[in-house]
Amino acid sequence: MAIDRQAAGPARPGQQVKKTYPERGIARSTGARAFPPAPLRARHDAVRPALGDSGPPVVAEQAPIKRPAEVPTAAPAVTSSTPHGLAKESPRLAKRVSEIAACSRREADEWIENGWVSVDGEVITRLGARVNPKARIKIKDAADKHISESVTILFNKPSHPVAAGAAGERDDAVALIRLDNYWAEGGTIFRFQARHLRGLALAGKLDADEGGLLVFTQEGSVARRLTGRDARLEKEYHVHVEGELSSVGLERLRHGLSLDKVKLLRAQVSWLHEQKLRFVLHESRKRQIQSMCEQVGLRVTEIKRVRIGGVSLGKLAVGKWRYLRADERF
Repeated sequence: MAIDRQAAGPARPGQQVKKTYPERGIARSTGARAFPPAPLRARHDAVRPALGDSGPPVVAEQAPIKRPAEVPTAAPAVTSSTPHGLAKESPRLAKRVSEIAACSRREADEWIENGWVSVDGEVITRLGARVNPKARIKIKDAADKHISESVTILFNKPSHPVAAGAAGERDDAVALIRLDNYWAEGGTIFRFQARHLRGLALAGKLDADEGGLLVFTQEGSVARRLTGRDARLEKEYHVHVEGELSSVGLERLRHGLSLDKVKLLRAQVSWLHEQKLRFVLHESRKRQIQSMCEQVGLRVTEIKRVRIGGVSLGKLAVGKWRYLRADERF
């Protein structure tokens, strides 16, 4: 219902005008009655009749939903070029032997080289050969009686190698380990064989101008003990120096120096004799000793590593090598 403001007349001074509001469902601005929206119901729910209409409620019928016809899925085609059950690339014989006999790959290679493995009745001695996964592999009884030898070799590296180059690379290491420079006084039970050079890894590098004890090993446990992230074996060096060391210089060498803004671990440093220091370190960082000496005013002229853990060079001559003895442990 619209409000007739002219009929009400002007308001007297001080008189309060009573506000009036339209009925519910009528707009204030236009006075039109709002039409209520039809409620949304689920299927088979009764729809409320429009205002002013009479009669029973009307049931809304829902049109049936049309689903797309299902297309049968075709079975994947099998090509004759890829036989069912075979791998894309056949496995190596050494892998199959290691799986069958529960041995290492290195032992499997030894058995293959010795002619103890046959494939479908044929003896295979070529390393790296691939076989059908369904092939019949037979291993001779001699392989079970064979004791595989994992060796560790100690080499006394010259401070300034000439022909061998930097002995930090594996190829140079293999070239250095030869029968003609073997130190026979090592007191080991091993006899030199070519397979002792297979898989030989360097454990603990030395710079080209550093000499002394180098370790080559076929044993992963030895390599991890020497070069692992948490390796803290003592490494002893004899270092020739030039220059004058201040009264507090020796204590600074023992503790308080940094390398590349990283604080160094405590070290044992003492004089062996004039111009020769003894360093015992628990970490191996590139050119660590040279940097330590430079920070206290000394110049290094020669570095020789003489011990790692409980294994030392002893009487091993420069340029010679020997096997690690059974009574030695890193």
